[in-house]
Amino acid sequence: MSLNGRKLWEQILAVLRRKDYRPMDKTEIGRELRLKGRERVILRQNLRELERAGEIARIRKNRYVLPTEADLATGKLSIHQAGYGFLTSEELGEPDIFIAAENIGTGMHGDRVVVRISRDAPYGRIKGRREGRVIRILERAHDTIVGTLQRSRNFYYVVPDDPRFVHDIYVSPDRDERVGTSASVGDKVVVRLDAWESRHVNPEGEIVEVLGPASAPGIDMLSIIRKYHLRAEFPKDVLDQAERISERIDARQLEGREDLRKEFIVTIDPDDARDFDDAIQVEKIKNGWRLGVHIADVAAYVEPESALDREARRRGNSVYLPDRVIPMLPERLSNGVCSLNPGVDRLTHSVFVHFDKNGNAKSARFARSVIRSAHRLTYKQAYAILKSPPRDQLGERLHVAWELAALLRRKRFEHGALDLDFPEVKVWVDKQGHPVRLERVENDESHQLIEEFMLAANEAVARELKNRAIPTVYRVHENPDPEKLAEYREFVLSFNYRVGDLTHRSELQRLLALIHGKPEEQALKVALLKSLKRARYSAQPLGHYGLAKANYLHFTSPIRRYADLGVHRSLGRDTALRRPYQTDSREIASIAEHLSMTERTAADAEIDAAQMKKLEFFQRQLDERNPQIFRASIVDVRNYGLMVELPDALITGLIHVSSLTDDFYVFEPARRQLIGRRSRKRFSIGDELSVYVARVDTFKRQVDFAIALASEGPGRRRRARRRSSVAPAAS
Repeated sequence: MSLNGRKLWEQILAVLRRKDYRPMDKTEIGRELRLKGRERVILRQNLRELERAGEIARIRKNRYVLPTEADLATGKLSIHQAGYGFLTSEELGEPDIFIAAENIGTGMHGDRVVVRISRDAPYGRIKGRREGRVIRILERAHDTIVGTLQRSRNFYYVVPDDPRFVHDIYVSPDRDERVGTSASVGDKVVVRLDAWESRHVNPEGEIVEVLGPASAPGIDMLSIIRKYHLRAEFPKDVLDQAERISERIDARQLEGREDLRKEFIVTIDPDDARDFDDAIQVEKIKNGWRLGVHIADVAAYVEPESALDREARRRGNSVYLPDRVIPMLPERLSNGVCSLNPGVDRLTHSVFVHFDKNGNAKSARFARSVIRSAHRLTYKQAYAILKSPPRDQLGERLHVAWELAALLRRKRFEHGALDLDFPEVKVWVDKQGHPVRLERVENDESHQLIEEFMLAANEAVARELKNRAIPTVYRVHENPDPEKLAEYREFVLSFNYRVGDLTHRSELQRLLALIHGKPEEQALKVALLKSLKRARYSAQPLGHYGLAKANYLHFTSPIRRYADLGVHRSLGRDTALRRPYQTDSREIASIAEHLSMTERTAADAEIDAAQMKKLEFFQRQLDERNPQIFRASIVDVRNYGLMVELPDALITGLIHVSSLTDDFYVFEPARRQLIGRRSRKRFSIGDELSVYVARVDTFKRQVDFAIALASEGPGRRRRARRRSSVAPAAS
């Protein structure tokens, strides 16, 4: 039988879909399809492609079945630091599948795998969720691991930086001469893994890059870059293309643009920001307000499918590490040509929204424009102006802007938006990259002002593109799983908060108001976020649960997010003529999935890097032998000690019970308290303490603290630190 022009994929799937099909191997399938010679080679290739695509699955004795017929699922594996994992199925609407640590096999975080579902597993019976076991690795997310080179008596091995990878990796000097020469014990290295078939045998690999001594300046951030496979350097053709872009705006570029250079427009950004991609203007008019949001017109410089565009799409977004920024676009664009620096002409894409006196959006208009920013303000400067009576035009305009922003914010929460904002801690580093200061950044009025206007612009653009039925990348946040909210409610009740059905948005809002400002707020908010679905990009306008918006996307940061650049193109090269950038919905869906992945990678890298620098900051406190005193709140009480959070550092650590030397403390589980047997002194959730660092475990990413008493001097604190350093770290 010849193939007769039919796709072999379709023939294979037709055989596997037959009601009388019994599992066959490749030889039997070839015989069934009457294939000969070269056709059998093509069959094997097609079977591999179908398996990688998740259309078919290979079971015992290399026989093939449809995944649904054998309780199999294909998807991406996510592994938690505690060792267990979840499979995110590639079938739309399918819930995640829990995978116990012992069932992960040789799967690694981010791998595409096949899982066999066990519907009567203990976890499924207790939690009502499916459990599975990894049976095959379809595609490795990455084949390299970053770690520290060590040596035992007989062999070299690498201890991975990622705690989710629990196996040491053997490296052989016989196969890799660099182990004994350019790499030394204690160096950070990049290892390429060999084929790894059994979880019960440590993997082997080859050192492919030596980063340098783990303690050397900059090596920690270089390790983060390699660990998350970030693109630190731009290819030459991308840099060459960027260099050819002129910083001067010529007359041709101004054709058809609205001239706003005489308007009073300002930017408000963080102290150390260098890429300014949004600017605002607010005017009070007869029936309400006129808001202008002006966004850098990156699309005017980055042509679709150019070298610049392809590289920006691969990166997906900029990544912000404590000592550097890995930008999505070369600095000539991100900090120069596109950045809305004050006093210079810049090409922009503007959104004008008319709000009535009650804060309702009555109309929106979109235009390509040119602006000249009048002022560049930091958030701190803007906050100081808002907290003082207006003294000049800038002060008057900012106060008018806050009047509108405050109204929009109040209306947003009235409509059901959730207050999920977190304070941030910025780690300031010196020229060598060492952390020297932790600064808590509050979401104050200056931040809220910009936030509300960006939300308004994003919503206006989403509504416009949806109404015009133009395909684009939306920002979506789907409704939570009721079972997860029920589990979260049980967690909340353990903190003695009386709450009702949290599937009702109003009850969730009430809880967030109750915990505001409480010591346990951070812990409860983090747990809530874990109970909600993760915001992502999608080709479909599925709405945004957290913001309580039916239409939402990202438009306001095209310098640092590729999704926004795509939206600019969708809105149109020539908005007035309604000529959109053309791309099909399947391509947009693929881009959306890719951007969701790069966003998660960037977020993980940023969190990892900040945590690493915080640990270094506390280690330096220990090394100085006169540790700083920090305020802390007890967020949980265990039989082995007190879990505390430092609000000025946003880090959680343990005060081990063995360091409480003034009494013998007994754990009372019902009240979640530690009670002194002699003094009856009690430690409870919510208590505030003064603490200092007692121990740092950089590998486990854990910090132990000790209580600083008012009567204790530095010498007493040092002795207490030495006593408590023998206590085990938090588990």
